[in-house]
Amino acid sequence: MTGQLAADTPVPPLLDVVGLTKRFSGVTALDNVSLDVRAGEILGLLGENGAGKSTLLKILSGAQSASSGSISFAGRPYAPAGPDAARQAGIVTIYQELSLIPTLSVAENIFVNRAPTGPFGLIDWRRMRRQARDILARVNLSLDPETPVSALSVAEQQLVEIARALSLESRLIIMDEPTSALTETEVQQLFGIMEMLRRDGVAIMFVTHRLEEASSMCDRMTVLRDGRLAGHLLRDGGRVPVPRIIEKMVGRAASELYARPTRRDNAGAVRLSVRGLRTVRAADAPHAVVLDGIDLDLRAGEILGLAGLVGSGRTELARAVFGADPIASGTIRLDGQLIAPMSPADACALGIGLVPEDRKQQAIFAMLPIRQNFSIAALDLFSDGLGVMRPGREGAALAGYRKAMSIRMSSPEQAIDGLSGGNQQKVILARWLARDPKVLIVDEPTRGVDVGAKTEVHQILVQLAERGIAILMISSELPEVLSVSDRIITMRQGRITGEMPAIEATEESLMALMALEARPGDPQ
Repeated sequence: MTGQLAADTPVPPLLDVVGLTKRFSGVTALDNVSLDVRAGEILGLLGENGAGKSTLLKILSGAQSASSGSISFAGRPYAPAGPDAARQAGIVTIYQELSLIPTLSVAENIFVNRAPTGPFGLIDWRRMRRQARDILARVNLSLDPETPVSALSVAEQQLVEIARALSLESRLIIMDEPTSALTETEVQQLFGIMEMLRRDGVAIMFVTHRLEEASSMCDRMTVLRDGRLAGHLLRDGGRVPVPRIIEKMVGRAASELYARPTRRDNAGAVRLSVRGLRTVRAADAPHAVVLDGIDLDLRAGEILGLAGLVGSGRTELARAVFGADPIASGTIRLDGQLIAPMSPADACALGIGLVPEDRKQQAIFAMLPIRQNFSIAALDLFSDGLGVMRPGREGAALAGYRKAMSIRMSSPEQAIDGLSGGNQQKVILARWLARDPKVLIVDEPTRGVDVGAKTEVHQILVQLAERGIAILMISSELPEVLSVSDRIITMRQGRITGEMPAIEATEESLMALMALEARPGDPQ
């Protein structure tokens, strides 16, 4: 990549962290961590969920203070009293959940709380728009500065966040999972901006679970494991091999984490059968993909992988089967019986569960305790005939799943928002297991989950299939589809384009089917 620093170039660090430790009520979240970042460098910060990355970011951004250790920035001691102090010092953090105000314009978001003023202290709107337009041009974003942020795509909002950071004359930009909600085209656009920032001498700390991205973009990588420094990796001329990154993150070889499926003979009779399923575009979802004659069968005890590019209709299929979106025509049968769920409640009652794609927005109740997040879909099972909850029954069930699924929590009363992504996903899976579903649909089951927790989630899905549950697994990650599925179908533009046993599939063969345009009358 252009702009890469030579390994032997004696560039002093812009940020220097030495022996950083952070303790919470006897729990050590960071233990003697040291790292540095240089101007004009992209440093990858990697590690499993719970490795200490978030704690380190909060300390650097001024949201928390360290228990011990020292930090220097631009040659001076650095201990910001809050996020504003960090920004004034030249460090800006762009979190996965963007902090823009949707009702304000792009210009107002860029200059929030620091708008240029004219006579009598009034905001100089013309100057603010002009300055906003100049800053947006630096990130190749040609937008009217008066556009409300609510009208922007996720990628455009992310670029506005970067533009705001540049307007603050930031010297270090910390990006926390910046590509998690972007398409491949948008990812490449973001990488181009990162290259531009690097050439301009801006330092970037890049936090990601997508190891291929880290391998291609980062000059160096710092890896944390269990709150401690696991080591540093240097890209010397090419890329750091992903298996080497994984081994450093989890402490074992990457070959132990993924295993190709063997042909399983435990698949039973057809449990879910969909024929001629069609939908229409709803007025409140103008960008949704219309399903056009979907036929599929899912057997008891089978994991059916569903692969497709963004906009193929995978999530729309899941929502239609789950009763979340209306069906225009076609039939759905469960164990041979014709069903027509009109709502998710109907689907739940029939024995169909859905782990949605967007965990934070559609699956968890962030401020509620783990206990309530677990039992929310099975209140009838944990209450008496009068609808009064039975805490003992609820607690015993959660304790059982906590042990069986290795859910790491301090207490059932802990807010679920305090768990790592992997543990949140396990709680959501446990939520549905409590209902003992016949069919479980999992949409992007390991999005935002670290590589070690991914393996645990995959093992849980396999165990559920072995119990006879029929699983429809949707994933954008082809290695995941290949490693977990028994059979794979591909979609494009609302239609199924192919099907093959996972044991015979390759990434190349799946990509060819995912890019194939199905036409009316084609066999499915």
